[in-house]
Amino acid sequence: MKSEFALAFNEVLEEKGLPRETIMGAIEAAMVSAYRKSVGASTAQDVRVEIDLEKGSVKVFAEKEVTDDIFDPRTEVLLEEARKVDPNCELGDLVMVDSTPENFGRIAAQTARQGIQQKIRDAEKASQFEFFGKQVGEIISGIVQAVNSRQATIGLDLKAEGTMLRKDMIPSERFRVHDRIRAYVYEVKDSPKGLQILLSRAHRNFLRRLLENEVPEIYHGIVEIRSIAREPGQRAKVAVSATQMGIDPVGACVGQRGVRIQAIVRELHDEKIDVIEWSPDAAVYISKAISPARVSGVYLNHGAGDNKTATVVVPEDQLSLAIGREGQNARLAAKLTGWRIDIMSVTEAAGHALVKLREDSSLAEMAANEAENMARVQTLLGMKEEGRALSLDDSATLARFVDRVEKRGEADRKAIEDAEAARVKAVRESIDARAFEMPLVDMPELREHLAVILQENGLESFGDLILTTKLDPDALLAYNGIGPKAHEELQVLIDEYEFPAIQEPEPEAVEETPEPVEETAPTIGPEAVVETVAEELPAVEVEPVMAEPEPVAVLEEAVVEEEPEPVEEKSFEELFRMESVRRASDTREQDEEEEQAFSAGARKGKKAAKKKKGYTVEYDPDKDTDIVRRHGRDDDSWDEW
Repeated sequence: MKSEFALAFNEVLEEKGLPRETIMGAIEAAMVSAYRKSVGASTAQDVRVEIDLEKGSVKVFAEKEVTDDIFDPRTEVLLEEARKVDPNCELGDLVMVDSTPENFGRIAAQTARQGIQQKIRDAEKASQFEFFGKQVGEIISGIVQAVNSRQATIGLDLKAEGTMLRKDMIPSERFRVHDRIRAYVYEVKDSPKGLQILLSRAHRNFLRRLLENEVPEIYHGIVEIRSIAREPGQRAKVAVSATQMGIDPVGACVGQRGVRIQAIVRELHDEKIDVIEWSPDAAVYISKAISPARVSGVYLNHGAGDNKTATVVVPEDQLSLAIGREGQNARLAAKLTGWRIDIMSVTEAAGHALVKLREDSSLAEMAANEAENMARVQTLLGMKEEGRALSLDDSATLARFVDRVEKRGEADRKAIEDAEAARVKAVRESIDARAFEMPLVDMPELREHLAVILQENGLESFGDLILTTKLDPDALLAYNGIGPKAHEELQVLIDEYEFPAIQEPEPEAVEETPEPVEETAPTIGPEAVVETVAEELPAVEVEPVMAEPEPVAVLEEAVVEEEPEPVEEKSFEELFRMESVRRASDTREQDEEEEQAFSAGARKGKKAAKKKKGYTVEYDPDKDTDIVRRHGRDDDSWDEW
């Protein structure tokens, strides 16, 4: 039993490379299932398994009822047997009893090998999903295991398998089994068929990661990749910019003698890569994106939304290079810049400009000024139609003519766009700002299907609806699903909707702060100081004593039977504390008042009396209190306080 079970456990542990706790939990669950299956136990019965890894033993404990006679040994146990486990158990109690069947070691070994397979697979899948989920967006390497017309299976770490579909492969490359390749992980998902790790070598971010690996400046952020346009296996364009002054981003990517870029080209099976410098000026950026073709001029037309169009004028001999094979260069430039690009030759652009001057009434003044140049352009275009070659000067003349006309058109379009933007701004400011905070889907006055139609057309708030109708009253009729009836309903809602009145907060009462009055500090003279001191200190006559003062016992609590004169505000206890601080400074000066601190303590049942500098404290047992007596100056009489 030991060898069979131990071998089964160690084999699974080493083969799967999973945590011991995971496998132990799976084995225990498999043992419980094997026991229930072997004895036919109910799933309602509590069954537990104890595994001793050192000895390789397995014990099964089942919950059974204590009885005096056994009818079903699977669920019942005799009282004598039960008390071996629990001496305090009685009939009817439930006790966990060792119920390990005979030869359960062999059964356990077989069941452990078969029953835990699903849980092992689940644990493996969870481990793989966690690991490769962190690899999304990165490049990993693997070995080709199988290839067919639809996909390739790539063996990865942790005994996982990746899938590379045909669309994710470079068209020109062919895989063979056991080839080691690098690929970009763009998705990891859990499907009914198992864990799917989708790989790609055609993804544009695959080129991005290759550049980061080959170019240290990109990896450290000195050079930034702005945009990538790629047609796998054929050509790619990369726009880069430097984040620090004095850095050549294109040179950093290309490397000395092109060693850096050539390494990437070899990895992509001779895919041509154009590295250009990004520019914030759209015209300059587009001009560089058309490279390697030479550009005469770039003219922009900022349309609404994504309808941005750029007209690129190139010399006659650069037209085919600018367009590229099957329009490839133009497509990549459009993807790279985000502009729709129209490429024209100089003669073609000059013909369009000539027609525009003749037919556009808004350009009548310019046409009058350009009459002589228009005649010259007409002559050159006629020569081109006859098949005659144009000189460089003639081409330059046409290019300058196109430039003047197109820039005038750009200025007119800019003026129109500015006027439209100002109109939109004015209309928007005329609308209550609260309308733009009201989602259409939350408005009970608006039918749900109308709100959905408006949302599909980009209108999210009630303010957007009002703005659209004010700019163009018939704009909503162009939306699919909105007819004249629905349009009228929306218009009534806009016209009749009333916003709740804004409650202005009540103005807070402002407390008037009185103006500060300058207070003049009173003049304090010697007399005033004397009077203040006299008010603070009690007038106590003290008989000077030449002898050194005796130690004074501190009273814990002094109770005065009689209160001092009304003139004196201070208590006798305070007087004692104040007088105790003072000492007689000069025994030779008889006329100066001498402050003495004294205190006397007496406890109940004791009689104590101390005489010190004209004062005597005595305890009166009849009255149960302390009596203070003051000695007169000229006689031996005592006044009781």
